[in-house]
Amino acid sequence: MRLITLALAVLLLLIQYPLWLGKGGWLRVRELEGQLSVAQEKNAALKSRNAKLESEVRDLKDGTGAVEERARFELSMLKQNEIFVQILGKDQPAPLHSGTPPPPAPVAPAAKPKS
Repeated sequence: MRLITLALAVLLLLIQYPLWLGKGGWLRVRELEGQLSVAQEKNAALKSRNAKLESEVRDLKDGTGAVEERARFELSMLKQNEIFVQILGKDQPAPLHSGTPPPPAPVAPAAKPKS
């Protein structure tokens, strides 16, 4: 009787092995579910990015507002008769090129020769 009980216990363990550790086991399924959730999050982020790019392409094709905005912010372009004003904070350095020529240097008056 003891031998039959031992054989049944071993048989039960052999049957349980594929359920827990096999190719379609619970541990593998849990690992795959984790990978699936990561992939779904990545896909959602990429879908959001694609939607933004698609709307930007649509704006660039149909309207002039997006082109104007890009010209202003990326290329620092201005419309005719438009004035650009930039306010700098105390800790910000002056821009290298402001688009206007620097003021002329002061000239000292020439000394008159004594005769």
